[in-house]
Amino acid sequence: MRVCALLSGGKDSNYALYKAIVEGAEVACIVVVHPAREDSWMFHSINTWVAGLQAKAMGFGDRVYNVEVSGVKEREVEELEVELARIKRDTGFDTIVVGALASTYQRSRFERVASRVGAKIYAPNWGLDPVDYMRSLVKEGFKFIVTSITVMGLPWELLGKPIGLREVEYIVELSRRHGFNPAFEGGEAETLVYDAPHYRRTVCLRGRRLRVRDFEYKLVVSEAWLGDKGVECLDIT
Repeated sequence: MRVCALLSGGKDSNYALYKAIVEGAEVACIVVVHPAREDSWMFHSINTWVAGLQAKAMGFGDRVYNVEVSGVKEREVEELEVELARIKRDTGFDTIVVGALASTYQRSRFERVASRVGAKIYAPNWGLDPVDYMRSLVKEGFKFIVTSITVMGLPWELLGKPIGLREVEYIVELSRRHGFNPAFEGGEAETLVYDAPHYRRTVCLRGRRLRVRDFEYKLVVSEAWLGDKGVECLDIT
């Protein structure tokens, strides 16, 4: 399996790539999509530039492709298809790695794009129980923070805080009380990974919390760099 991973910076795309590597996949390319609109239907939109640094932390900094799309519904899918066709000619990948958990909207479009460029889809997260998945992320060594909140019930204080098992159980409790997806598959929140089992180095982050409006907050990362593996270096204000 010669893969091209769609990497957003968040937990889902990172975990999907990790699973592909564990299964012996050859990483041909990493594509970081940067939508022009924050309300993109398909793509993670906040702090996507950090994903390129994550790729360097994995040892794949030499195979990163940055793709800019409009963020307009459906048009952004067509724009991705054009770019993936070009990248496939350059790298010869045969499989596209995606982090989709439960969104049939996203998966159906990824499958259509893959088919049109002559590739398969690898979606190891698909159909996983969201609570078990969140617990597994922490237990398997993924270190991540919440970088945006767009739902009632998730407190401001979670922004920029490392998510361990205690935080996962708190999020699960809140999800049951307020009715949102505990793995944030509905876009209730976004995450950013700063260390993982397949990272050779740690991603260091400096950023600030910002209140946009009621029940909507974001963490703007102003600086990111690579540090020694396993050394937590977060400066969040």
